[in-house]
Amino acid sequence: MEIILKKDVENLGFADDVVTVKDGYGRNFLIPQGFGVLATASAKKVLAENLRQRAHKEAQAIADAKATAEKLAGVELKLSAKLGQGNKLFGSINNANVADELAKSGVVLDKKFISITGGTIKAVGHYSASVRLHREVVVNFEFDVVAEA
Repeated sequence: MEIILKKDVENLGFADDVVTVKDGYGRNFLIPQGFGVLATASAKKVLAENLRQRAHKEAQAIADAKATAEKLAGVELKLSAKLGQGNKLFGSINNANVADELAKSGVVLDKKFISITGGTIKAVGHYSASVRLHREVVVNFEFDVVAEA
């Protein structure tokens, strides 16, 4: 079954992509939840026209994403957290904490676009994360987790 995605779906595709999924997944989840519509011939024609009209806006979005990527490359990020025994943290550091710290540095990003390598952080050290600013612009950056003074 071919579906035209209305919204970005993790591990499937981005908005306005035509994807092939199993019938049950499309009929029972994607369409009722509003994540996609059935890809009929007329729906594909409407999509093609919309994509043509959106090409200029897309170029501007990519330029904005690249500008944000340059700002992100210049940021040196250090997160402080309470330390328990050894190098273990009380609690953990996740993408929401990284997004908050980036906002303090002047780079405002939504937490859902930040992916920390290895998942949540539970120890002091040097870590890396990737940020998806646009479907074509993904930036990797590194940060440190240090003990709170």
